[in-house]
Amino acid sequence: MAILNDTTETTDLGLPLVERKTPADVGLETVLTESNIPYRSRLYLGACIEMKLLFRLALPAILVYLVNSGMNISARIFAGHLGSQELAAASIGNSCFSLVYGLMLGMGSAVETLCGQAYGAHRYDMLGVYLQRATIVLALVGLPMTILYTFSYPILLLLGEPKMVSCMGSLYIAGLIPQIFAYAVNFTAQKFLQAQSVVVPSAYISTAALLLQISLTWITVYVMGLGLMGIAYVLTISWWVIVVAQTVYITNSPRFRHTWTGLSWRSVQGLWSFFKLSAGSAVMICLEMWYSQILVLLAGLLRDPALSLDSLSICMSISALSFMVSVGFNAAVSVRTSNELGAGNAKAALFSTWTATSVSFVISVAEALAMIASRDHISYIFTADADVAKAVSDLCPFLAVTIILNGIQPVLSGVAVGCGWQTYVAYVNVGCYYIVGIPIGCILGFTFDFQAKGIWTGMIGGTLMQTLILLYVTYRTDWDKEVEKARKRLDMWDDKKKSLQK
Repeated sequence: MAILNDTTETTDLGLPLVERKTPADVGLETVLTESNIPYRSRLYLGACIEMKLLFRLALPAILVYLVNSGMNISARIFAGHLGSQELAAASIGNSCFSLVYGLMLGMGSAVETLCGQAYGAHRYDMLGVYLQRATIVLALVGLPMTILYTFSYPILLLLGEPKMVSCMGSLYIAGLIPQIFAYAVNFTAQKFLQAQSVVVPSAYISTAALLLQISLTWITVYVMGLGLMGIAYVLTISWWVIVVAQTVYITNSPRFRHTWTGLSWRSVQGLWSFFKLSAGSAVMICLEMWYSQILVLLAGLLRDPALSLDSLSICMSISALSFMVSVGFNAAVSVRTSNELGAGNAKAALFSTWTATSVSFVISVAEALAMIASRDHISYIFTADADVAKAVSDLCPFLAVTIILNGIQPVLSGVAVGCGWQTYVAYVNVGCYYIVGIPIGCILGFTFDFQAKGIWTGMIGGTLMQTLILLYVTYRTDWDKEVEKARKRLDMWDDKKKSLQK
């Protein structure tokens, strides 16, 4: 059986035909459809091909998300060494800014769908147009966010924050305003690169930016004495360093000579249609990010709020670290699914979906077992308080279930992004999280007095329902129809092709 056809035929872009797909890509679809190979052998060969592609995408993506989170964590650490009020101000600033982070990350997922499917279909020139169009839309969305953060001081006072913390927090937030537009460029560029399976350079750039941020923050705080504002300025500069580095790489690397052909007037066409497409992605991501934050807010209303907040914060920190692994597989399966659908490979898209879900599930089970084994000791990484350690130990079974569910649900969300189901998943999130999960958690936590365990049980119930729905939808998906939908979507967004049809 020949995995690749030996041909020198060229495409309309001047590329040799064998360069249109990597050997692994061609081999996966060919292996899965080769009737002369026994079924088990097909599964084994397909798994070998897919695992190599999957981990090549997932591992650098995990590093990128860990480093991006580390930039905010390092800012809080430096603020904490300045004083408790500075730490509170930085925590409020970063928490408030997570609204914009989720909004921009979610809207950038639309680029992942379109660019991934266009790349799989070899419509390379459209990737640069989608990149520019998305950047314009996200930048326009960022404008009202600047107004929100400009008036952060009265907003924080309205939310009941102390006057001094509100004042310091508003100054810190003001220093982060330029970061809004760095997000707008960064997430679109990141998805543009991921759609082409280019993830390692982003990992190098993000790591270098983190090291630069730590060094510059130390200088501004301890040498220049700029305090909290210095921390905010350096954090903003560090994000713009990532943006500039990615932009220079995309516009100058010969690797993207067919996907980036320079600025185009086509990018300003169809902005409203692109906004509507990306809005579903934004809602999907934001609803997921806010869900766990609401758990912490509800804990502050319990009988012993200090103990509940401390124990839940530790559990959420552990959950967030394990979640980064799943987010890496989320990015990887989104790229793999969209690429295969764009290329018309229905069986390969199906195989990629279940391979990524299975691998992430196995890893999450291992993480949960390791956490259960260390349940009596793990909290001492964060605190020396014995009461908090006991509370964390009691919550560990709930944390273990959450970790396992987080090993499946984000991967299925990545499949949704690759297929373009964002709006549907947004409706599922609203129903499962906010109509089922949170109300049940409040009833169990407050009415039946199960406290933190009751709230968490309700939240787990919402996540479990969402996971089961996504599993069922994915299982029932007709992948041949998804290939046709991807083709129609690309035709609709391909401005050049529409003009020819006219």
